[in-house]
Amino acid sequence: MDQQKQPSLGQALLAAAMLLPGVVHAETAPERGAISVKYLQYKEDQAGMDRIRVHAPAVSVLAPIAGEWSLAASVTTDEVSGASPRYHTAVSGASRMSDLRKAGDVAVTRYLPQGSISVGAAFSTEHDYRSRALSLQGSLLSEDKNTTWTFGVGGSDDAINPTNRIVTNESRQTINVLAGITQVLTPVDIAQLTYTHSAGHGYYSDPYKLADNRPRTRDQNTLLLQWNHRFINADASSRLSYRYYRDSFGISANTVSAEWVQSLSGGWTITPALRGYSQRAANFYFDPVYDARIGPPFPPGYVFGGSALTSADQRLSGFGAITAGLKIARQINQDWSVDMKLERYEQRGSWRLFGSGSPGLAPLRATSLQVGFTRLW
Repeated sequence: MDQQKQPSLGQALLAAAMLLPGVVHAETAPERGAISVKYLQYKEDQAGMDRIRVHAPAVSVLAPIAGEWSLAASVTTDEVSGASPRYHTAVSGASRMSDLRKAGDVAVTRYLPQGSISVGAAFSTEHDYRSRALSLQGSLLSEDKNTTWTFGVGGSDDAINPTNRIVTNESRQTINVLAGITQVLTPVDIAQLTYTHSAGHGYYSDPYKLADNRPRTRDQNTLLLQWNHRFINADASSRLSYRYYRDSFGISANTVSAEWVQSLSGGWTITPALRGYSQRAANFYFDPVYDARIGPPFPPGYVFGGSALTSADQRLSGFGAITAGLKIARQINQDWSVDMKLERYEQRGSWRLFGSGSPGLAPLRATSLQVGFTRLW
């Protein structure tokens, strides 16, 4: 179980329509159904260390119903293997691990003359972690159809039972709210502003790391601004976005991303993308210095069983990261399309902007490759 990377399913459901890059939530019922099959391969690499590998097939379906409804559902499995950092990626060995995560979601949408209403549910299970979520989202269009307001609420309930039995029958509950506005600015410009707030309480520590004791409450706030522009003469579109994140752990982060969607002859589309990320460390993060003579890198003054908040999890550290990607897609005919997406990620402590990063953080690199096809009916 990956405590830090495990998403809030309620928040994911709420934000799905608003946070997909370059996508504006449709307010009319789909005329045709679709089935998509995707396969993702992900691999982390680090000098002298065999890190995480992930194989994740997924299937999603969209079905129109009676011209006023739609049903969307997806299922995925993540097969994870490799090594997970024991104390800190830069300064210790890594423990072997493997896991299989199964997840799915379903949403029913009713389309109205001036908006839509969606109800969703999601689940995720691992050998030591289970999550369930429900959501409700609604949208309202202006009279001229140029403005869309979106509101949502959701909640998730997680059960945590690590195999090392550091804790048993722990849980975490989260409530999420969303508010957004989508505005058509010109015939070739559309902008979207989304705010999400998440309030959770329960178990947030990582049971597989020593000296890891995190607060039992976490408030998270995210502000996302997106702007899409169409270049008619070039038959291309630009997608720009900025995301600001802040939480009660003391983490604050800025993300800037840009995509260029270029249409080519023969039904081909090519989309290069670049994303930059900078994060401030959590208030209770400590940067360990491993010394084989004295053992694990505990923080100064650490007392076993004490109540002090501490964590050496590098995902809570201060760092910067850059992701470069390229997506190639082809519309074969009216019914079939295929796509392939390659991304390369690199993270370094020294890349943090507006402040110093964590000096003990070793560079981390990751490569992901996704291929898939979509069939309309």
